[in-house]
Amino acid sequence: MAIPRQLPNAITIVRILCAPVFLWMLLADGGADGPLRWWAAVLFIVAIATDGVDGYLARKNDIVSDLGKLLDPIADKVLTGFAFIGLSILGELPWWITVVVLVREVGITVYRLIVVSDHVLAAAWMGKLKTLAQGIALSLALLPLWTLVGDGIFWVNGITMTIAVILTIASGIDYVVTEVRGARAKRRNA
Repeated sequence: MAIPRQLPNAITIVRILCAPVFLWMLLADGGADGPLRWWAAVLFIVAIATDGVDGYLARKNDIVSDLGKLLDPIADKVLTGFAFIGLSILGELPWWITVVVLVREVGITVYRLIVVSDHVLAAAWMGKLKTLAQGIALSLALLPLWTLVGDGIFWVNGITMTIAVILTIASGIDYVVTEVRGARAKRRNA
């Protein structure tokens, strides 16, 4: 059975729309460890998990589109960006981490929008790995697991967040290097 052509893009758009709902749930009770915090974390985890679903459906059904290639990374950035901002507002994540991540994410997104008329800058393998690492780190930071397993979870959170930040910076550098090489090759071939 064939799926509707726009289903992957619709899933991506729903992920974008979930972001403000998630942020409200996270901040509504001041980040307390109660039901809203748990539901915010669950919504984030479900939304970030759909990143793989929309891409899988598009590739499996041969309906990959330029719009999807453009929207998918934007959806990831909106959702993870809101999570970084929310955790920093709650004082659970240093603002410098959020700023570093957002500068990279906004920079790559603006560049994607600038070059869209020339070519679509699809997510590279390192960018996908970065998104996975951010999703894991943010999920662990959002879930109030300390209420269940104790303060040791903060070490795990610190390690996963460090990996996510390193991959965020490395993937940003990778995009820049790849685009510079591509531009040079294009000039040589022109």
